[in-house]
This record gives sequence, C-alpha cells and structure tokens, in this order.
Amino acid sequence: MQRVMIVGAGKGGMALLKRLVETNIMQVVAVIDKDDQAPGLAYARQLGIATDVSWKKMLSENVSIIIEATGSEEVMYELQSQVAHDVVIIPGSVAYIISDLVDEKEVLIAKLKEEAYKQQTILDSTNDGMIVIDTNENIILFNKTAEEITGFSRKSALGMKVNEVIPSSLLPRTLKSRELETNQEQVLENGLKIITTRMPMIDESGNLLGAISLFKDITEVVNLAEEVTDLKEIQVMLEAIIQSSEEAISVVDEEGHGILINRAYTKMTGLTEEQVIGKPATADISEGESMHMKVLQTRRAVRGARMKVGPAKKDVIVNVAPVIVNGKLKGSVGVIHDMSEIQTLTTELHRARQIIRTLEAKYSFEDIIGNSEEIKMAIEQAKLGAKTPATVLLRGESGTGKELFAHAIHNASDRKYNKFIRVNCAAISENLLESELFGYEEGAFSGAKRGGKRGFFEEANNGSIFLDEIGELSANMQAKLLRVLQENEIVRVGGTKPIAVNVRVIAATNVNIEKAMSEGSFREDLYYRLNRYPISIPPLRDRKEDIPALCERLIGKLNQDYGRNIENVHPNAIDILLNYDWPGNVRELENILGRAIIFMEHHEVEIDGKHIPMLQLASKEKKVQENVPFVHTNHEKLSDVVEKVEADVIKNSLEIHEYNRTKTAKALGISLRSLYYKMEKYNLANNSVQ
Repeated sequence: MQRVMIVGAGKGGMALLKRLVETNIMQVVAVIDKDDQAPGLAYARQLGIATDVSWKKMLSENVSIIIEATGSEEVMYELQSQVAHDVVIIPGSVAYIISDLVDEKEVLIAKLKEEAYKQQTILDSTNDGMIVIDTNENIILFNKTAEEITGFSRKSALGMKVNEVIPSSLLPRTLKSRELETNQEQVLENGLKIITTRMPMIDESGNLLGAISLFKDITEVVNLAEEVTDLKEIQVMLEAIIQSSEEAISVVDEEGHGILINRAYTKMTGLTEEQVIGKPATADISEGESMHMKVLQTRRAVRGARMKVGPAKKDVIVNVAPVIVNGKLKGSVGVIHDMSEIQTLTTELHRARQIIRTLEAKYSFEDIIGNSEEIKMAIEQAKLGAKTPATVLLRGESGTGKELFAHAIHNASDRKYNKFIRVNCAAISENLLESELFGYEEGAFSGAKRGGKRGFFEEANNGSIFLDEIGELSANMQAKLLRVLQENEIVRVGGTKPIAVNVRVIAATNVNIEKAMSEGSFREDLYYRLNRYPISIPPLRDRKEDIPALCERLIGKLNQDYGRNIENVHPNAIDILLNYDWPGNVRELENILGRAIIFMEHHEVEIDGKHIPMLQLASKEKKVQENVPFVHTNHEKLSDVVEKVEADVIKNSLEIHEYNRTKTAKALGISLRSLYYKMEKYNLANNSVQ
C-alpha cells in the first residue's frame, strides 16, 4: 500500500485525510502544517498519525506520495525542487478526483454484485427450470430448479456441452433453426416428464447469442392445477360460510385495507362494500381505535374491545385475530357483536337460569334485596350458616322471605347439586304428614302403593329439606323429627327397619317457640336441636329504606307475570309506601304493586300515587303510653316481674323509634343481636301480626 504524506491540515487537508482514511486506498503516515493548531493535525493525532510543522523532517518515513493540500504554488514549487524524483507529488484537487473515482469504482462493483445476486436469486426462486447455452452449445446458466429436476449440479454443468448433461436436449436444434418451440413434452433420462419451451436468443442486430430452455415438471403442474381447483372450491365455500353467518365479519389485508365483509356486517353497521372494501380499516369506526390495525402491528389477537361503528354509532364488542400463513402475516379477521343483542341474550340467560332454578332451589343470596343493616346482618348470618352442616332455624314474621333464605342457604352450601325438598308442615294434614315425611311400606294402610313409597327425607338424601311452619307440628311428629335429627335415620310408616339419611334440615317459624315451649306445646329437646343456628329475618317495617330496591325487583317479576312493561315507581308513590307499617311484609308489598299494575292503563309505564290502594298510614310520631306503676302481687316471682318490666321498656322504645331496631338498640345501650334475642323472648318481633 502506498505511503502518503499530506502537506496542509486546514479544512481541505482535513477533508482529504478523512476521505483517505475512510476509503483505505492509501496509508497516511504523516500530516504536515505550519500551524500547530490546524484541525487536521488534531484529527491525525487522534488516529495515531505522525504530525509536524515541517515536511522536511518526515521524508525519512519512506513516503512514496506527497499530497499538497495547501493550494500554495510556493509550497508546490518547493516540494518539486527538493523532494526526490521517485516520490510522486499530487496536488490536492487531483487527489480528490482519484478518491472520487475509487469511490465510484467501489459503488459500481457493489451494484454489480447486488444485481448479479438479485438475478441469481430470481432465477433460483422461480419454479421453472432454466438452461441457457451459447453459440457453441456450452451451458452458461443452470438454475436451482434445473438442478432439482435433472439431478445434475450447477457447478458441474456450467461450461459443459448441453447434450453431455441432458442427452435428449433439443436446444442445439433451436440454435440451428432459430425457431421458438412452446409447451413441448420431453422425457428426461431420470424418467421425469417435463413441459419445456425453447427459444433462440437474438440481439437487435440479428446476431445469434445462444438459446434458452424453460421447463417444468409436469407432475408439479398437474398438482398445482389440482391445488388451484381445491383452493377455488375452498374459497367459494368459505365465502358462502361467511356470508351465511349471522355474526358480522370483516377481513383486511396485511396493509389494513378491507377485502371482505358479509351481509350481517352491512346490516349491523349500515356500511356497504363500496364504503369498506379497499378502504382503510378505520373507515367503519365512529369512536375508538381500530383493532385491525392493532392486531396487524402486534400480531396478537384482541378480544372484547368496545367501540362504536357506522354512521349510527352502534355500540359493539369486537374480537380480532391475525391471519398468519406459513409464518407470514396476511391480514386479520374481525367478528363484531352488537351490544344490544348481547344485553338481550344476557337477560334471556338470566331468565333461563331462574327457570332452571325453579326445578330445585330457586333463589340465591343475590335474589335477596336490601342494603339495610338488619337485612345485611341476616344475610351474613345465613351465608356463614350455609357453610356448616348445622340445622338452621329461620325466624321471622309471615311474608319476610324465610323460604327465600332457605333456598339461598341450600344453593350456597356444598349440597347445592343435590335435591332441595320443601315441606309446609301446616299445609299437610296430621294423618298424612308422617307418611309424606318418612314414607311408608307396602300394606301399611289401605290405599298404600304396591312396593311402598319414599318420603321427603329419603328424597332429600344428601341434599336439604326445608320444614316451613315447624311450630305447627304435633307432639307425635315432633318426637319423630327429633329422632331424625339425633340419629340421622328414619323409619317408614308400617316398617321396622331404620333407613339412614344424610339430610340438612332448614326449619322456619313465625311463632314464638319459646312461648309454645313454656306452654308445653313444643318439645324442649327439639327446640334445642333446631335452635343451634337461629337466624332472625327482620320485618319490612324495620328496613323501609329497602322498599325502593324491592319495588324495582318486584316490578320486573310482575312485568313477566302480567305481560306488562312498567318501568318504575313515582317518588310520590314511594312516599306512600314508606309511610305504611307493612304487617304483611314483602309479600304484602308484592300484592300491593301487583294490584296497582292490574288496574293501570296499558299506556301507563309508571306507578303513581293514584295507583296505590288506600293504606292505613303509620303516623310519624307515635304516642308513648304512660308508664303505669307496676303493682306486685304475692303470686309473682321477682324474675317474672323483672322480665315484664324489661318487655315493657323494650316495647315502648320500639314504638318510639317506629320499630327501627338499630335505633332502638342504640337507645337502650345494648347490641342489635341482644335486642333480637329479647324481642323473640318476649314475643315482640311478631307483635304487629299476632
């Protein structure tokens, strides 16, 4: 490599130094400038090149070329006169020209290599075999497909006579005839049948340059034709499926332009093919981000994205997935769901679930409406009780929803997939109740079925049984029920063999069992068995703040029952309902609303005050009865007197606070749980209905 010294390190010398270093066509061994602060000297020092203020000192560096970059004729003359004749002195302008020519040469060589590579890549990527010969019948081009079809390597074939590689080749004939031969069948030496086209190569002056043969394995052609036919059939089938789908579908290409939509898409969005096909994926969006573009960018599917589409700004949910073929992204497909339809389906699903639940336990804790502290406490107690196997005793007035709680407890327990049997102990006559509960053996009594009959307890095995109005059981039935609770077994009527049962008992009563027990009409041992997990359900008058929410739920139920479309209850009607004491509780509220709906005009959609029947309104302030000094008689014990006084105090406080138990407990300075217990003890919970 030539050793170069640059004289002059100003801007020109600096630029020339950079050019020579970048091209690496010469080795710069020294840079000279009389100004020690010249920019070229600093740059040379960074590169480790020797620098000086005098060129004479550097002649010993075996310099073969000196480039004069100062532009000074005096410096040029001095160099020419003092430097040896074997050292070439080049002006800076000439050096620039040489450097540019070298750069241009490198660029041209790179382009030539790139073009040659492109041509070879194109020739190798084609599915057609290609052989080119010159006028001497020597092979000068032999592509990759030709290698695969003939089984002859390109390296060996290049330069050989074509008939040495393919003895049956007719390319020499094409050289002589200069005629084009298209789609000619030919059998190669390896047994493959090909379709070939042979043509002469003639320049503009009519000179023969050689001949070329393009050929294809006929088996591949046949296979390709079959594939094309299959693809067309698949395409037609897919389009038919997409067009017949009730789901709105849109497809875009890899650039995000629409290529396919179906009729359901047009129906939903209101956009035609002319407005979507060929247009950007954002053409159908009114509000939101294009999920097609997001999927094309990330190559990941998107599900449940909400947006608005079409001129009507329809609220929809979209699922979009990328279309990837052999690892290459070809576009994306989106399925659009109308939110209004989804909401309708959700409502129908909820209704279907309610219908299904009627086959067994109908309700869950979600069906218990209320945000008052009283009902929330009862719900929490019930949820806790549902997780235990203990017998539950539901206590509350008629119409408070004891059966609703029983259903919810069963559905929240580990027995929810087994049977839930409901028994109203007061609705079945005494002589039938035993056989209904415990079943009977064949011949136990006249009219008994052949083979006997399973009772409710056997039917509920591994499930739950709800015994409503348990306080109405006779002494005999109480004894038999106690046996079931103690021994977990029953004996059929007319039978002697005990039958083991695994049943969760949920009992309910609206009477004061403690009073019945003290009167001897209810067994004490059964009471303690049943009262292991008591839950008090508050009456409606104690949770009037729940009335608006209850009205909303009950109206939905009544609309389905009566085929109406009532939307809500007017505030003035709510005021009327809030001022009533509801002795019949939630059942009475449903009755009042149902009666109002029945007598409403069909065009009316709101329950107003005029639709509510006359109710006996509760006064805002109740007159507290004067306390009459208690006179003790010699027949009463001190404990009885204390209980009477305590009952009177609690009763008066309840009346003062309009039976709001939370306020009453706070005023008396006792816990809400203690208040519930004392109200049950003194039969104050059912005071309004007994």
